[in-house]
Amino acid sequence: MSQSAPSTASLMTALLAACVAFQLNASMLSPVLVTIARELQASDAAVGMSQTAFFTAAALFSLFLPRLGDMLGRRRVLLGMLLIMLAGSVLAAVAPSIAVLQLARLIQGVSGPVVPICLLMLYHEVKDPRRYGLLMGVITAVNGGIAGIDAIAGGVLATHFGFRAVFWCIAMVAALACVLVARCAPESRPSAGAVMDWPGVGWLVLTLASLLWALNLAAAPGPTHWSGIGGMVLLALLAFVLFLRREQRSPQPLVALDILCRRSTWALLLTTILTMSGVFAIINGLVMSHAQQAGSGFGLAADHASWLLLTPYALVGWLVGPWAGRLAPQWGYGRVLRWGLLGSMLAIVLMLVWGLYSLWWMVAACVLAGVAYAGTANIMLNGLGVVLSPPQYPGLLPGLNAGAFNLGAGLSFAVLPALPAWQPGVPAAASGMLLGLCIVGLAWLTSLLIPRPQAAELATAAGRVSADQLA
Repeated sequence: MSQSAPSTASLMTALLAACVAFQLNASMLSPVLVTIARELQASDAAVGMSQTAFFTAAALFSLFLPRLGDMLGRRRVLLGMLLIMLAGSVLAAVAPSIAVLQLARLIQGVSGPVVPICLLMLYHEVKDPRRYGLLMGVITAVNGGIAGIDAIAGGVLATHFGFRAVFWCIAMVAALACVLVARCAPESRPSAGAVMDWPGVGWLVLTLASLLWALNLAAAPGPTHWSGIGGMVLLALLAFVLFLRREQRSPQPLVALDILCRRSTWALLLTTILTMSGVFAIINGLVMSHAQQAGSGFGLAADHASWLLLTPYALVGWLVGPWAGRLAPQWGYGRVLRWGLLGSMLAIVLMLVWGLYSLWWMVAACVLAGVAYAGTANIMLNGLGVVLSPPQYPGLLPGLNAGAFNLGAGLSFAVLPALPAWQPGVPAAASGMLLGLCIVGLAWLTSLLIPRPQAAELATAAGRVSADQLA
């Protein structure tokens, strides 16, 4: 039976506070990096490394903390993550040097799987598929940015009070989230008594860390470090082979190999990687770079470009997300995902054909991308990670999917901005956009292989359909 309205409202308040606290770490600092460099007398590269530290830690901890929450209790793990985030925020606010700030951002990154764990807690408490879809859309929409207000607020605080005010603001929100989660969120512990396969965790974390480091080297300015990239890729392959060997021999594996071979696992992870690879750097890199270029671009200042392009994108995604979540149980998660991917491809086509030459066409294309990707495809990919996760390992697939999001984002920035224009007179961003269009097309084809999550789409007299049917 579903929770009562008051208890659901309390749970949603706590979960939204936790997601907002995490999202501020991810997006509120975007306009503050220049201020950090000036006030700490650090280079842009050193400040950028602080961001890399946060997102890398977020990706790595996402691989296993959702599963650990199944064993120790999701509320307990979520509260622990928020407390660590709070400590990292305070350390960042008082950081005397860029090295201390980098350490603080690394500590904040422990909060990486906040959204997957919140979705798992919600899925455990809300049994009605339609109601869950709507609430899932509300939570996941926050993950795409708080209607652009977070970035604007970060810029205002940094301009008037310095970068430390931004971290104090994050700390206050994190403290509020800790109180709300402790008081309003019920505990769920579906795998009580299970034992974490820590050697398997170590090899899997090393695999993803090596791949992310290789992508950082590939995306770094200056000459390409091919030897370093090759070494990291080889290390990732070796670590993954050792991970598979460990999982074969472990009495309680982190990921049973038969689960890795299911279409509900590998097809979703591949779709997520391809989607992020094709879209992420276009919206957050190529569009913004083209908008600020003089001559071949629009010559906008950075803040004007953000107001015109990123804010509408984030706002419309924030508004559309709950409705996409509401439609998923009725139309099917896979169908809504594919509509989102088709809309994302149409948005890229508009950018290529008209947006690169007309600012207002580019604004329109970004709004469409906000509807199709931020408000639809991104919501469905996050949701599918929860509803397709095997019942004996409910935190497994959301964690792996979070890693796939980060890997796809890194791959996107490593490949798409590095492509030269295919012919003279064509804007430099066009090549990356064209490749991104092809990659999203592959994501659409791969999404056809994702099985239907019947338990999240069909209500039966006995409740949810057994998730065993999803394999």
